[in-house]
Amino acid sequence: MKLSWQIVRLNLKETFSIAYGNYFYREALIISLQSNHFSGQGECTAIDYYQINLADFVLKLEIIQQKIEKQSINHPTDFYTFLLTLDLPSFLRSALDCAYWDLFGKLENKSFLTLNSIEINQLPESSITISVAPIETQIQKIKASSWSKFKVKCNHFKEQEIKALLQLNHNIALDSNGSFSKEDCMCLENEIGTEKFSYLEQPMKKGSENFSVLNSNLHANWMADEDCQDATSLEQLKPHYRSINIKLVKCGGLTPALQMIKIAKQLNYKIMIGCMTESTIGISAGAVLAPFCDYADLDGANLIENDLAFGSKIDNGKIQLSEKPGLGISII
Repeated sequence: MKLSWQIVRLNLKETFSIAYGNYFYREALIISLQSNHFSGQGECTAIDYYQINLADFVLKLEIIQQKIEKQSINHPTDFYTFLLTLDLPSFLRSALDCAYWDLFGKLENKSFLTLNSIEINQLPESSITISVAPIETQIQKIKASSWSKFKVKCNHFKEQEIKALLQLNHNIALDSNGSFSKEDCMCLENEIGTEKFSYLEQPMKKGSENFSVLNSNLHANWMADEDCQDATSLEQLKPHYRSINIKLVKCGGLTPALQMIKIAKQLNYKIMIGCMTESTIGISAGAVLAPFCDYADLDGANLIENDLAFGSKIDNGKIQLSEKPGLGISII
């Protein structure tokens, strides 16, 4: 098996504005694993508020390259067990795990769905992100969009803006990226109108000192993002969050995500498969888990203007899963 990588710049179609800042592009690390003329692809992006530095990842890859290339082609769960011995950040571990699933499926001539006996009964529609902007601009974008589900970003709690969104006849989720206060959250969860939001994601900065005031049994469908990094937090979060956002780069890839979904379902969580701002490589990896999920937020590749690959697509929110082997990814 051969390992290679490259860092690329993903240019955004428009400024991506959230509570953490304004972004005009993302840098992505693309991982390739090759064997017998087949190539598997994985991706992770540089996210400043997660302290992700791709240059550090490249240095790590140079150190572990020979160990990876000496691995025999076994089942991806065995490869993931090996990855755990390398003490890798979850973002990098995810890119390697997804690349291996893509490669393994291509070598076996089977899709990820077939390899895992996943049946497609129904797929959730993906939301499209509405960046932080004056409420009039956000409402205008929602009304002009051909998508039917929206994740509206906000920076701090503004009661009149919340009321304006609730008056719309659209499927809207709210994502404050940790910018609400405890008082804001208690106000929202005690207001019956809040039930109109499909979910309210990561309302406060991560940490039990904040989420301990949230009540999952009141009107707000609180969804954990940064508070839910992997399966180890699910029991603790249950009294406070009704839903969780699973992102492959947070939990470490497809292999741990499958286990995380199993535990989350046992605990009766609503589950969303989410993404970063990433190309079709990363989106195709996340999309294969959509059959398990109640919500999807897989618009990342739709937000960039220089996509890198073909694979699963999100067309006006409709998830179109590739039927090709592996994750169905091919480089443009």
